[in-house]
Amino acid sequence: MNTVHLFLPDLFLPEQIAAAVSADLALPNLRKLLARATRIPLPNEARSLEQSLCAAFGVAVQNDVPIAPISAAFDGLDAGIWLRADPVNLRLQRDQMLLSQTAVSASEAGELCTALNDYFAGQGMTFAAPHPLRWYVRLDHLPDMHTTPLNEVVGVNVRGALPQGADAAHWHQIFNELQMFLHAHPFNEAREARNELPINSLWLWGAGESVAASPSGYTHVAADDELAAMFAAYTQTECVPLGAYWQPVKGTQLLLFSGLRGALQSGDLQTWREALQQFETHYAQPLLAALRTGQIQSLQLDVLVGEHSARFNLRRAATWRLWRRNVVLAAYSKN
Repeated sequence: MNTVHLFLPDLFLPEQIAAAVSADLALPNLRKLLARATRIPLPNEARSLEQSLCAAFGVAVQNDVPIAPISAAFDGLDAGIWLRADPVNLRLQRDQMLLSQTAVSASEAGELCTALNDYFAGQGMTFAAPHPLRWYVRLDHLPDMHTTPLNEVVGVNVRGALPQGADAAHWHQIFNELQMFLHAHPFNEAREARNELPINSLWLWGAGESVAASPSGYTHVAADDELAAMFAAYTQTECVPLGAYWQPVKGTQLLLFSGLRGALQSGDLQTWREALQQFETHYAQPLLAALRTGQIQSLQLDVLVGEHSARFNLRRAATWRLWRRNVVLAAYSKN
């Protein structure tokens, strides 16, 4: 049986801008897919991309969504208890603290991790930076807390998004110490002299312990976000870059189209429009055609937009529900 499970983050815009941004887009195939599918709300534990991928690949979630050990394995680190500690810039804007991800070179990342390990020596924390954008802390004990994925706080106010749970107060203190340490480090003086954003904080998230994972139920994975490739590698599933056009394959296929999320995070609504138009032509149209001709038997479309996240299930027979009226995309932002 040939099936497709498609993740499409940030398809539905905030209600206050949805109509103005998407009203004139021609989306006949996407609108038919949404209108003729059976819609169900996603539970709280599956409303972020990280949570949804854990569910899809059979990765157990306990206190936190365990992205750190999955990405650590992908980045070549040993098994253990890991917490992501990604380099970011925080800036105060009126009453908001806005976060942006900041690139550093491999040598800069190594320099700062060495300094951090000296500063936090003896506290059961070892910093590592196998990738300039993905830093880690190896811990002696798994903390009892829930964190917010970096993906959800880029470009938004981080107040209220710090760790929560029994051990949260300790990690709030660590978070403050990190900011004081980085603020005073000569590394940032050099960056500012080059007109580069300082690394004035690390975003702590995704704590978990490495465990043996079983192969996933997917025969094919294609994505334009490295996070899906990490899950695929962790569960011994083949993953390829998302192609320019969708083509049917035999088996159970997982797709991740994240172009809308990237555009929205950068505040580029024109790029969001262009990405959606590309999705309509290169994905929605051939998917609908494949359902109607029986090349695939079902499509599960997960739209991830926080509390308005929803799953749209569509089987071949349902594509002929001609009485289901197509509605404009902005209408989904009201529900």
